[in-house]
Amino acid sequence: MHVLTSKFIERFFILAVAVLMQFATASAQSSMYARNQAALGRNQFAPLPIQIPVPGSGKEIAYVGDDFEDPQWNFVHNMPKSSREQNERTYGPFAYSTNRRWSEGPERGQPDSLMIIPTPSNGLPGSEHALQITTMHSGVPGEQSYDVQQDDLILNVSTRLGSSIRASEMPNCLVRLYLPHPDVWEDRTGPHFGMRLGVRTTAEKPRQGLFSVGTSLQNEPYWPGIWVHFRSKTTRGVEKDAVLIKVRANSLGHDFPVKEIPADQFGWWTFGMSVSADGQIHYFARQGVENLRPQDLMVSQFPYGYEAERVTSFFFNICNRNDGRTWSTPFVIDDPQFFVVDSARIDQIVDRKVQYETKKAEASRSTKR
Repeated sequence: MHVLTSKFIERFFILAVAVLMQFATASAQSSMYARNQAALGRNQFAPLPIQIPVPGSGKEIAYVGDDFEDPQWNFVHNMPKSSREQNERTYGPFAYSTNRRWSEGPERGQPDSLMIIPTPSNGLPGSEHALQITTMHSGVPGEQSYDVQQDDLILNVSTRLGSSIRASEMPNCLVRLYLPHPDVWEDRTGPHFGMRLGVRTTAEKPRQGLFSVGTSLQNEPYWPGIWVHFRSKTTRGVEKDAVLIKVRANSLGHDFPVKEIPADQFGWWTFGMSVSADGQIHYFARQGVENLRPQDLMVSQFPYGYEAERVTSFFFNICNRNDGRTWSTPFVIDDPQFFVVDSARIDQIVDRKVQYETKKAEASRSTKR
């Protein structure tokens, strides 16, 4: 018995030493590999640099977007507005444009006034008309909160296409925005206008329900964007009127400033956003109406720490003090456009949609004869 025990201990000791030697060797190799890679500054397995789509790159999805040149352009308001964000109420049917490219959002209602106007000077070549956006009765219909509220104007993407756009397809969008003379801005320091994307991802969230415990992977919407803040000289500590561009958002979900525009540079600006294949959001701006360039990138972020998986909408916010008598700043937008770099799947969807609508129109004309 003593001999067997001794042999067992000896074999166990030999096995333990062998395991420790293998671990030490692997650790040494790993440390050496790490030191070598640090010395090189890169390694052969490092991912290639992510392609950042410049807004306006790829193929324009003309089925989504608008140029406001149709003389029949009209918006059916269908008041009262929805206000689900404030009081869990939606008021159907939702407002919509007669070309079916725009709609009211369920969270917040549409702006009070959407007016086709002659394009302000120095606009896009060939553009004769643009859309002026203003609002007064933001927030809950019939109530004055006496704080800043906002309305939404949704450019239909997934609802019009019948599909969201994958991040791997690298969707991107842009708009020309007219910043009016400082004298006609609502005299308030703070947010006045937003350009946003509706984005979805998969996030680990707490389970819902009375007896639910733990977390689960859930579909999570979020809305990154570019915010136009006015800094009014009538505000204490502000010497001159200016615009402060803020981005939503950093990895913690906080807005932060990226650019200041002095009053002498007000007028037309081109703003754009794009999504790269890694789910990162990229924010661009350029003075004037010319196409965006790589050097117009302001910043790139993973808002809220999320990696975007798909894009569902492109929309605008208009803000004002909700006191029942103060109009918002009259912003003008022109030619909001939506692009996809890898467009093969979306092209097929659009082709089917156009064919269906063409056949439907022909059938309607035949019925009327």
